[in-house]
Amino acid sequence: MSMKSDIEIAQSVTPRYIEEIAASLGLTRQDIDFYGNYKAKISLSVLERLKDKPDGKLVLVTAINPTPAGEGKTTTTIGLGDAMRRLGKNAVLALREPSLGPVFGIKGGAAGGGWSQVIPMEDINLHFTGDMHAIGAANNLLAAMIDNHIHHGNELNIDTRRITWKRCVDMNDRQLRHIIDGLGGKINGVPREDGYDITVASEIMAILCLSKSITDLKENLAKIVIGYTRDDKPVTCGQLKAQGAMAALLKDAINPNLVQTLEHTPALIHGGPFANIAHGCNSIIATKLALKLGGYCITEAGFGADLGAEKFIDIKCRKAGLKPDAVVIVATIRALKSHGGVEKSRLSEENLEALEKGLPNLIRHIENITVKFGLPAVVAINRFPSDTKAEIELVRRRCSEMGANVALSEVWAKGGEGGIELAKEVIRLTEQPNNFRLLYGDDMPLKEKICTVAREIYGADGVDFAPAALKELDRITELGYGNLPVCIAKTQYSFSDNPALIGRPEGFKVSVKNVRLSAGAGFVVVLTGEIMTMPGLPKVPAAEKIDIDENGRISGLF
Repeated sequence: MSMKSDIEIAQSVTPRYIEEIAASLGLTRQDIDFYGNYKAKISLSVLERLKDKPDGKLVLVTAINPTPAGEGKTTTTIGLGDAMRRLGKNAVLALREPSLGPVFGIKGGAAGGGWSQVIPMEDINLHFTGDMHAIGAANNLLAAMIDNHIHHGNELNIDTRRITWKRCVDMNDRQLRHIIDGLGGKINGVPREDGYDITVASEIMAILCLSKSITDLKENLAKIVIGYTRDDKPVTCGQLKAQGAMAALLKDAINPNLVQTLEHTPALIHGGPFANIAHGCNSIIATKLALKLGGYCITEAGFGADLGAEKFIDIKCRKAGLKPDAVVIVATIRALKSHGGVEKSRLSEENLEALEKGLPNLIRHIENITVKFGLPAVVAINRFPSDTKAEIELVRRRCSEMGANVALSEVWAKGGEGGIELAKEVIRLTEQPNNFRLLYGDDMPLKEKICTVAREIYGADGVDFAPAALKELDRITELGYGNLPVCIAKTQYSFSDNPALIGRPEGFKVSVKNVRLSAGAGFVVVLTGEIMTMPGLPKVPAAEKIDIDENGRISGLF
């Protein structure tokens, strides 16, 4: 097992020129735009050209609720793609782009790990092809046009106290959560309360990921509600005539990015909405393109299945007409022991009692995927050297009782070779018939949709709605948006909205403090617990360890 860091491993592999990776998918020079030697964007015309080609199989990778012990969802996803290729299957990955905030904050790089990575990992984790910056620019263009409209007479009668559109920046910057701007006299605008979200929580990010074409993108941008008039009418981006210029800023960002794994498996990395705040999936365009280009599209959803998989199914699949063929639920024995109450320093010790106590977290996720959504699932145990035979057997036995096989994954240490067992089970599951279904119908009232997710997926006894949330739900319904799905923003660490309630909590209620209409994205954001749309940096941010030498070689990105 290599003791090299992730970035040292990535830098030790010679990538293939991106033209070769494109050619392996049947793409020509006219289908791609080069971003250097190892990155490219794929033209949307490819999707149009392949529209009559049958789709490949869709495999969703999700996980248990994350813990400080780590689960390795992206690492497993990448290794599974490499393993499928080793078995002669035409697998294509469809992943999310990392955000600079977590990269420089607590999480570090987000391009896989060990011998299961996408490259060039430095570029992917930093500016990549500029998509994040384009999304931020489009978001902030709309913000500037709102305040400019008010400055020049406010013909639309916008109530400056009720502007809901925030500015954004792709960095964890708590200082910008709540600000007052427009100070310094009439020439500098109207003084008002304002704030910033992180770019990956911007509605523009969600719109980009849920739009199917440039035309669809423009229509969705025009639907954005930026605030309300003094007589309580919604004001849209379309009324400000901003959607065309915003779409122009996004003309390249809407094209999926093509890179490769360490084993040269093609990977489409496109879009990166936060999973605890936004819907946490890569773009519809990239997923549909991967389904056309490959026999298997392997994609992931953010954080635990209670957040990522639920939103993948109830938002993305609903909008795109997608139907998964199999689901992989990633877990580690260390993380399950953490859910059983073991402190991080003692996770390497065998502890069957704690493992038994933590397993209900995994069991609930299996139940949700197989029973609530009607999909076949395999549990991928991301193996650590400290895992004992008795611990592995306990997990196998408990999962088999739920009708889910366990496959040991060693892709971090061995690359695709370490994912063969998992790949064989995934291939088997994709051949099985399934009873895929959404959790709720469009016509269910918004309040009941929220209660259904809380009850059926989280295991809550009910939902406590703050008065402001109830009032906003009524207003959204009166405005004609009651048929939209709900995007619940909550902590990723627990099924509940309290990060301290690990394992499989019972006897709790979810607290909804407010809701926000994302009319352009086509969902209603539900804010629970203490969730924030602008994270902060930790006491010792990952940025302190990141460096570059005189030859341009980056270090410290994990």
